Amino acid sequence: MMTMRQNFIIFSFLAPLIILGLCYIWSPSIWALAVVLPIIVLGYIDVIQKRHSVRRLYPFLGRFRYMFEAVRAEIQQYFVESDTSGTPIAREFRSLVYQRAKGARDTRPFGTIFDVNRPGYEWVNHSLAPKHATNLHPRIKFGGDDCLQPYMASPLNISAMSYGALSKNAIMALNKGAKIGGFSHNTGEGSLSPYHLKHGGDIVWQIGTGYFGCRDSDGNFNGDLFEENSRRDVVKMIEIKLSQGAKPGHGGILPAAKLTEEIAAIRHVPMGHDVVSPPSHSAFSSPVELLEFVKVLRDLSGGKPVGFKLCIGRRDEFLGICKAMLETKILPDFITVDGGEGGTGAAPTEMTNSVGSPLRDALIFVNNALIGVGVRDKIHCLKCFQLFIFCGQWH
Repeated sequence: MMTMRQNFIIFSFLAPLIILGLCYIWSPSIWALAVVLPIIVLGYIDVIQKRHSVRRLYPFLGRFRYMFEAVRAEIQQYFVESDTSGTPIAREFRSLVYQRAKGARDTRPFGTIFDVNRPGYEWVNHSLAPKHATNLHPRIKFGGDDCLQPYMASPLNISAMSYGALSKNAIMALNKGAKIGGFSHNTGEGSLSPYHLKHGGDIVWQIGTGYFGCRDSDGNFNGDLFEENSRRDVVKMIEIKLSQGAKPGHGGILPAAKLTEEIAAIRHVPMGHDVVSPPSHSAFSSPVELLEFVKVLRDLSGGKPVGFKLCIGRRDEFLGICKAMLETKILPDFITVDGGEGGTGAAPTEMTNSVGSPLRDALIFVNNALIGVGVRDKIHCLKCFQLFIFCGQWH
Protein backbone atom coordinates (compact mmCIF):
# COMPACT_ATOMS: atom_id res chain seq x y z
CA MET A 1 0.00 0.00 0.00
CA MET A 2 1.47 3.35 -1.06
CA THR A 3 1.95 6.18 1.38
CA MET A 4 0.41 9.61 0.92
CA ARG A 5 3.82 10.98 0.03
CA GLN A 6 4.23 8.41 -2.76
CA ASN A 7 0.74 9.22 -4.04
CA PHE A 8 1.62 12.90 -4.09
CA ILE A 9 4.81 12.30 -6.10
CA ILE A 10 2.84 10.29 -8.67
CA PHE A 11 0.21 13.05 -8.78
CA SER A 12 2.90 15.69 -9.32
CA PHE A 13 3.99 13.96 -12.53
CA LEU A 14 0.66 12.74 -13.87
CA ALA A 15 -1.50 15.83 -13.24
CA PRO A 16 0.54 18.25 -15.43
CA LEU A 17 0.80 15.62 -18.19
CA ILE A 18 -2.96 15.04 -18.16
CA ILE A 19 -3.66 18.77 -18.27
CA LEU A 20 -1.24 19.26 -21.17
CA GLY A 21 -2.91 16.40 -22.99
CA LEU A 22 -6.34 17.98 -22.50
CA CYS A 23 -5.04 21.18 -24.04
CA TYR A 24 -5.03 19.47 -27.44
CA ILE A 25 -8.76 18.81 -27.02
CA TRP A 26 -9.80 22.01 -25.20
CA SER A 27 -7.17 24.73 -25.01
CA PRO A 28 -8.65 26.66 -21.97
CA SER A 29 -7.84 23.65 -19.79
CA ILE A 30 -4.29 25.01 -19.61
CA TRP A 31 -5.56 27.31 -16.83
CA ALA A 32 -5.86 24.27 -14.58
CA LEU A 33 -2.07 24.47 -14.23
CA ALA A 34 -2.57 27.71 -12.27
CA VAL A 35 -4.16 25.56 -9.56
CA VAL A 36 -2.13 22.38 -9.87
CA LEU A 37 1.38 23.88 -10.06
CA PRO A 38 1.13 25.83 -6.73
CA ILE A 39 -0.16 22.64 -5.08
CA ILE A 40 2.84 20.72 -6.44
CA VAL A 41 5.30 23.43 -5.34
CA LEU A 42 3.84 23.58 -1.83
CA GLY A 43 3.77 19.80 -1.66
CA TYR A 44 7.47 19.45 -2.49
CA ILE A 45 8.29 22.16 0.04
CA ASP A 46 6.48 19.99 2.59
CA VAL A 47 8.38 16.88 1.50
CA ILE A 48 11.76 18.61 1.81
CA GLN A 49 11.20 20.45 5.10
CA LYS A 50 11.97 18.60 8.35
CA ARG A 51 10.23 20.78 10.93
CA HIS A 52 6.70 19.34 10.74
CA SER A 53 6.28 15.58 10.39
CA VAL A 54 2.59 15.88 9.45
CA ARG A 55 3.40 18.05 6.43
CA ARG A 56 6.29 15.76 5.48
CA LEU A 57 4.11 12.64 5.58
CA TYR A 58 1.05 14.28 4.02
CA PRO A 59 2.33 16.82 1.44
CA PHE A 60 -0.01 19.78 0.92
CA LEU A 61 -2.96 18.04 2.64
CA GLY A 62 -1.08 18.22 5.97
CA ARG A 63 -1.35 22.00 5.80
CA PHE A 64 -5.10 21.78 6.41
CA ARG A 65 -4.38 20.35 9.87
CA TYR A 66 -2.67 23.60 10.87
CA MET A 67 -5.39 25.70 9.22
CA PHE A 68 -8.11 23.97 11.25
CA GLU A 69 -5.95 24.12 14.37
CA ALA A 70 -5.62 27.89 13.93
CA VAL A 71 -9.42 28.33 13.99
CA ARG A 72 -10.12 25.58 16.53
CA ALA A 73 -11.10 28.03 19.28
CA GLU A 74 -13.57 29.79 16.97
CA ILE A 75 -15.08 26.48 15.80
CA GLN A 76 -15.40 25.40 19.43
CA GLN A 77 -17.02 28.68 20.47
CA TYR A 78 -19.48 29.11 17.60
CA PHE A 79 -20.38 25.55 16.64
CA VAL A 80 -19.57 23.14 19.50
CA GLU A 81 -20.01 24.63 22.98
CA SER A 82 -23.44 25.24 24.45
CA ASP A 83 -24.58 28.37 26.26
CA THR A 84 -23.57 26.84 29.60
CA SER A 85 -20.55 24.62 28.85
CA GLY A 86 -17.92 27.18 27.87
CA THR A 87 -14.86 27.70 30.06
CA PRO A 88 -13.62 29.67 31.86
CA ILE A 89 -16.66 31.88 31.18
CA ALA A 90 -19.84 30.42 29.72
CA ARG A 91 -21.58 32.15 26.82
CA GLU A 92 -24.62 32.63 29.07
CA PHE A 93 -22.65 35.06 31.22
CA ARG A 94 -20.67 36.66 28.40
CA SER A 95 -23.85 37.47 26.50
CA LEU A 96 -25.46 39.00 29.56
CA VAL A 97 -22.48 41.27 30.14
CA TYR A 98 -22.55 42.41 26.49
CA GLN A 99 -26.31 42.99 26.51
CA ARG A 100 -26.35 45.11 29.63
CA ALA A 101 -23.22 47.04 28.67
CA LYS A 102 -24.95 48.00 25.39
CA GLY A 103 -28.34 48.65 26.94
CA ALA A 104 -29.91 45.81 24.94
CA ARG A 105 -32.74 43.52 26.05
CA ASP A 106 -31.47 41.20 28.79
CA THR A 107 -34.57 39.24 29.81
CA ARG A 108 -35.44 35.64 28.95
CA PRO A 109 -38.76 33.78 28.71
CA PHE A 110 -39.50 30.18 29.72
CA GLY A 111 -37.14 29.91 32.70
CA THR A 112 -33.53 28.87 33.29
CA ILE A 113 -31.43 26.84 30.87
CA PHE A 114 -29.33 25.40 33.72
CA ASP A 115 -29.84 21.87 35.00
CA VAL A 116 -30.99 22.63 38.54
CA ASN A 117 -30.79 18.95 39.55
CA ARG A 118 -27.16 18.41 38.65
CA PRO A 119 -24.63 17.79 41.46
CA GLY A 120 -22.98 21.04 42.50
CA TYR A 121 -25.76 23.35 41.32
CA GLU A 122 -25.77 26.52 43.45
CA TRP A 123 -28.52 29.00 44.20
CA VAL A 124 -29.46 31.81 46.60
CA ASN A 125 -32.34 31.37 49.04
CA HIS A 126 -34.75 34.29 49.07
CA SER A 127 -36.94 35.66 51.85
CA LEU A 128 -40.71 35.73 51.98
CA ALA A 129 -40.43 39.19 53.52
CA PRO A 130 -37.92 41.13 51.40
CA LYS A 131 -36.87 44.51 52.72
CA HIS A 132 -35.83 47.69 51.01
CA ALA A 133 -32.09 48.28 51.04
CA THR A 134 -31.14 51.19 53.26
CA ASN A 135 -27.34 50.89 53.35
CA LEU A 136 -26.43 51.11 49.68
CA HIS A 137 -22.70 51.48 50.33
CA PRO A 138 -21.71 48.93 53.00
CA ARG A 139 -18.19 49.16 54.41
CA ILE A 140 -15.92 46.77 56.29
CA LYS A 141 -13.28 48.06 58.70
CA PHE A 142 -9.76 46.77 58.09
CA GLY A 143 -7.26 47.36 60.86
CA GLY A 144 -6.94 46.15 64.42
CA ASP A 145 -5.75 47.76 67.60
CA ASP A 146 -2.23 48.26 66.23
CA CYS A 147 -3.53 50.08 63.15
CA LEU A 148 -3.37 53.87 63.29
CA GLN A 149 -5.02 54.31 59.88
CA PRO A 150 -7.76 51.70 59.51
CA TYR A 151 -9.45 51.44 56.11
CA MET A 152 -13.19 51.24 55.51
CA ALA A 153 -13.23 48.90 52.53
CA SER A 154 -15.91 47.91 50.06
CA PRO A 155 -17.01 44.24 50.18
CA LEU A 156 -16.00 43.88 46.50
CA ASN A 157 -12.69 45.15 45.13
CA ILE A 158 -10.28 44.75 42.21
CA SER A 159 -7.81 41.92 42.71
CA ALA A 160 -4.09 42.01 41.89
CA MET A 161 -3.06 42.71 38.28
CA SER A 162 0.28 44.38 37.58
CA TYR A 163 1.22 47.14 35.20
CA GLY A 164 3.28 45.34 32.58
CA ALA A 165 0.95 42.37 32.56
CA LEU A 166 -1.81 44.91 31.79
CA SER A 167 -1.38 48.00 29.63
CA LYS A 168 -1.35 51.51 31.05
CA ASN A 169 -4.84 52.13 29.63
CA ALA A 170 -6.19 49.02 31.36
CA ILE A 171 -4.63 50.07 34.68
CA MET A 172 -6.04 53.59 34.39
CA ALA A 173 -9.48 52.23 33.47
CA LEU A 174 -9.51 49.91 36.48
CA ASN A 175 -8.38 52.64 38.83
CA LYS A 176 -10.92 55.11 37.48
CA GLY A 177 -13.61 52.47 37.99
CA ALA A 178 -12.40 52.02 41.56
CA LYS A 179 -12.62 55.76 42.12
CA ILE A 180 -16.15 55.95 40.69
CA GLY A 181 -17.38 52.84 42.48
CA GLY A 182 -15.72 53.56 45.82
CA PHE A 183 -13.68 50.35 46.06
CA SER A 184 -9.98 49.48 46.12
CA HIS A 185 -7.57 48.51 43.36
CA ASN A 186 -4.74 46.03 44.05
CA THR A 187 -1.51 46.89 42.20
CA GLY A 188 -0.21 43.35 41.78
CA GLU A 189 3.45 42.68 42.50
CA GLY A 190 4.66 44.88 39.61
CA SER A 191 4.83 47.92 41.91
CA LEU A 192 2.97 51.19 42.16
CA SER A 193 2.96 52.91 38.77
CA PRO A 194 1.92 56.46 37.79
CA TYR A 195 -1.11 54.92 36.10
CA HIS A 196 -2.33 53.54 39.43
CA LEU A 197 -2.19 57.07 40.82
CA LYS A 198 -3.66 59.11 37.97
CA HIS A 199 -7.35 58.92 38.92
CA GLY A 200 -6.99 58.72 42.69
CA GLY A 201 -8.70 55.38 43.30
CA ASP A 202 -7.90 53.64 46.59
CA ILE A 203 -4.82 51.43 46.30
CA VAL A 204 -3.78 48.15 47.91
CA TRP A 205 -0.05 47.94 47.30
CA GLN A 206 1.11 44.36 46.85
CA ILE A 207 4.70 43.49 47.83
CA GLY A 208 6.01 40.38 46.10
CA THR A 209 9.27 38.46 46.34
CA GLY A 210 10.99 40.91 43.96
CA TYR A 211 10.12 43.88 46.24
CA PHE A 212 9.46 45.99 43.15
CA GLY A 213 9.24 49.65 44.00
CA CYS A 214 10.87 49.11 47.40
CA ARG A 215 14.12 47.25 46.71
CA ASP A 216 17.82 48.00 46.77
CA SER A 217 20.29 47.29 43.98
CA ASP A 218 20.68 43.68 45.13
CA GLY A 219 16.93 42.99 45.11
CA ASN A 220 16.48 43.10 48.88
CA PHE A 221 13.75 44.99 50.70
CA ASN A 222 14.43 48.71 51.11
CA GLY A 223 12.53 50.25 54.01
CA ASP A 224 13.14 53.87 52.96
CA LEU A 225 11.62 53.40 49.50
CA PHE A 226 8.72 51.46 51.00
CA GLU A 227 8.03 54.17 53.54
CA GLU A 228 8.10 56.86 50.85
CA ASN A 229 5.52 55.13 48.64
CA SER A 230 3.36 53.51 51.31
CA ARG A 231 2.62 56.84 52.99
CA ARG A 232 0.87 58.20 49.93
CA ASP A 233 -2.72 59.09 50.74
CA VAL A 234 -4.16 56.81 48.01
CA VAL A 235 -2.34 53.75 49.40
CA LYS A 236 -4.81 52.35 51.91
CA MET A 237 -3.45 48.86 52.65
CA ILE A 238 -0.34 46.71 52.10
CA GLU A 239 -0.49 43.10 50.94
CA ILE A 240 2.51 40.75 51.15
CA LYS A 241 2.29 38.18 48.39
CA LEU A 242 3.51 34.78 49.57
CA SER A 243 2.10 32.81 46.64
CA GLN A 244 -0.65 32.91 44.03
CA GLY A 245 -3.08 30.28 42.85
CA ALA A 246 -1.94 30.17 39.23
CA LYS A 247 1.65 29.16 40.11
CA PRO A 248 2.13 28.67 43.86
CA GLY A 249 5.74 28.16 44.90
CA HIS A 250 6.95 29.39 41.52
CA GLY A 251 8.74 32.65 40.82
CA GLY A 252 8.72 34.63 37.62
CA ILE A 253 11.03 36.26 35.12
CA LEU A 254 10.75 39.26 32.81
CA PRO A 255 13.39 38.80 30.08
CA ALA A 256 15.77 41.72 29.58
CA ALA A 257 14.57 42.00 25.96
CA LYS A 258 11.06 42.91 27.17
CA LEU A 259 12.17 45.32 29.90
CA THR A 260 11.40 48.95 29.05
CA GLU A 261 12.97 51.99 30.68
CA GLU A 262 9.59 52.93 32.15
CA ILE A 263 9.04 49.54 33.82
CA ALA A 264 12.67 49.52 35.02
CA ALA A 265 12.14 52.90 36.70
CA ILE A 266 8.83 51.86 38.27
CA ARG A 267 10.22 48.59 39.62
CA HIS A 268 13.67 49.98 40.55
CA VAL A 269 15.54 47.40 38.50
CA PRO A 270 18.54 47.91 36.17
CA MET A 271 18.18 47.88 32.39
CA GLY A 272 19.82 45.11 30.40
CA HIS A 273 19.20 42.32 32.90
CA ASP A 274 16.45 39.76 33.40
CA VAL A 275 14.00 40.81 36.12
CA VAL A 276 13.59 37.85 38.47
CA SER A 277 10.89 37.29 41.06
CA PRO A 278 12.28 34.54 43.32
CA PRO A 279 10.01 31.72 44.53
CA SER A 280 10.29 32.93 48.13
CA HIS A 281 10.98 36.10 50.13
CA SER A 282 14.44 37.16 51.29
CA ALA A 283 13.11 39.44 54.06
CA PHE A 284 11.85 36.50 56.14
CA SER A 285 12.13 32.71 56.19
CA SER A 286 9.84 31.52 59.00
CA PRO A 287 6.32 32.17 60.29
CA VAL A 288 7.65 34.30 63.14
CA GLU A 289 9.78 36.38 60.77
CA LEU A 290 6.77 36.80 58.46
CA LEU A 291 4.71 38.31 61.27
CA GLU A 292 7.62 40.50 62.35
CA PHE A 293 7.80 41.73 58.75
CA VAL A 294 4.07 42.51 58.91
CA LYS A 295 4.77 44.71 61.94
CA VAL A 296 7.69 46.41 60.19
CA LEU A 297 5.53 47.29 57.19
CA ARG A 298 2.71 48.51 59.42
CA ASP A 299 5.08 50.81 61.29
CA LEU A 300 6.80 52.13 58.16
CA SER A 301 3.50 52.83 56.44
CA GLY A 302 2.30 54.95 59.35
CA GLY A 303 -0.03 52.35 60.82
CA LYS A 304 -1.91 51.21 57.71
CA PRO A 305 -3.51 47.73 57.52
CA VAL A 306 -1.07 45.00 56.45
CA GLY A 307 -1.90 41.44 55.47
CA PHE A 308 -0.68 38.67 53.21
CA LYS A 309 -1.90 36.67 50.25
CA LEU A 310 -1.33 32.95 49.73
CA CYS A 311 -2.54 29.84 48.00
CA ILE A 312 -2.91 26.98 50.48
CA GLY A 313 -0.55 24.07 49.89
CA ARG A 314 0.79 22.17 52.90
CA ARG A 315 -1.73 22.83 55.63
CA ASP A 316 0.76 22.36 58.43
CA GLU A 317 2.67 25.40 57.16
CA PHE A 318 -0.37 27.64 57.53
CA LEU A 319 -1.01 26.16 60.97
CA GLY A 320 2.58 27.15 61.77
CA ILE A 321 1.69 30.76 60.90
CA CYS A 322 -1.33 30.53 63.20
CA LYS A 323 0.89 29.23 65.99
CA ALA A 324 3.32 32.10 65.42
CA MET A 325 0.43 34.56 65.80
CA LEU A 326 -0.17 33.24 69.29
CA GLU A 327 3.52 33.30 70.17
CA THR A 328 4.32 36.79 68.87
CA LYS A 329 0.94 38.43 69.53
CA ILE A 330 1.33 39.97 66.05
CA LEU A 331 -1.70 39.60 63.83
CA PRO A 332 -2.12 40.49 60.16
CA ASP A 333 -5.10 42.71 59.48
CA PHE A 334 -6.27 40.46 56.66
CA ILE A 335 -5.42 37.25 54.81
CA THR A 336 -6.16 36.96 51.10
CA VAL A 337 -6.83 33.37 50.00
CA ASP A 338 -6.21 32.50 46.35
CA GLY A 339 -7.40 29.23 44.84
CA GLY A 340 -5.40 26.82 42.72
CA GLU A 341 -7.76 27.62 39.83
CA GLY A 342 -6.52 31.23 39.71
CA GLY A 343 -5.13 32.68 36.51
CA THR A 344 -2.17 34.85 35.55
CA GLY A 345 -0.41 36.18 32.48
CA ALA A 346 2.16 33.38 32.32
CA ALA A 347 2.31 30.17 34.34
CA PRO A 348 3.56 26.61 33.69
CA THR A 349 0.60 24.49 32.61
CA GLU A 350 1.34 21.77 35.16
CA MET A 351 1.21 24.27 38.02
CA THR A 352 -1.96 25.91 36.74
CA ASN A 353 -3.73 22.56 36.43
CA SER A 354 -2.44 20.57 39.38
CA VAL A 355 -0.82 22.65 42.15
CA GLY A 356 -2.54 24.41 45.04
CA SER A 357 -5.80 23.89 46.91
CA PRO A 358 -9.00 25.03 45.17
CA LEU A 359 -10.46 28.23 46.58
CA ARG A 360 -13.49 26.73 48.33
CA ASP A 361 -11.51 24.12 50.26
CA ALA A 362 -8.73 26.60 51.03
CA LEU A 363 -11.08 29.26 52.34
CA ILE A 364 -12.92 26.80 54.59
CA PHE A 365 -9.60 25.56 55.98
CA VAL A 366 -8.24 29.06 56.65
CA ASN A 367 -11.48 30.11 58.31
CA ASN A 368 -11.52 27.02 60.56
CA ALA A 369 -7.83 27.36 61.44
CA LEU A 370 -8.25 30.98 62.54
CA ILE A 371 -11.33 30.04 64.56
CA GLY A 372 -9.34 27.21 66.15
CA VAL A 373 -6.64 29.56 67.45
CA GLY A 374 -9.16 32.18 68.53
CA VAL A 375 -8.22 35.05 66.19
CA ARG A 376 -10.87 34.85 63.47
CA ASP A 377 -12.74 37.85 64.85
CA LYS A 378 -9.58 39.97 64.54
CA ILE A 379 -8.56 39.01 60.98
CA HIS A 380 -10.53 39.54 57.79
CA CYS A 381 -10.41 36.81 55.14
CA LEU A 382 -10.45 37.96 51.53
CA LYS A 383 -10.81 35.65 48.56
CA CYS A 384 -9.76 36.03 44.93
CA PHE A 385 -12.44 34.95 42.48
CA GLN A 386 -14.14 35.81 39.20
CA LEU A 387 -17.19 37.99 39.56
CA PHE A 388 -19.45 39.31 36.84
CA ILE A 389 -21.22 42.56 37.69
CA PHE A 390 -24.25 42.58 35.42
CA CYS A 391 -24.89 46.30 35.35
CA GLY A 392 -25.98 48.73 32.70
CA GLN A 393 -24.10 51.60 31.16
CA TRP A 394 -22.67 54.45 33.22
CA HIS A 395 -24.63 57.64 32.75
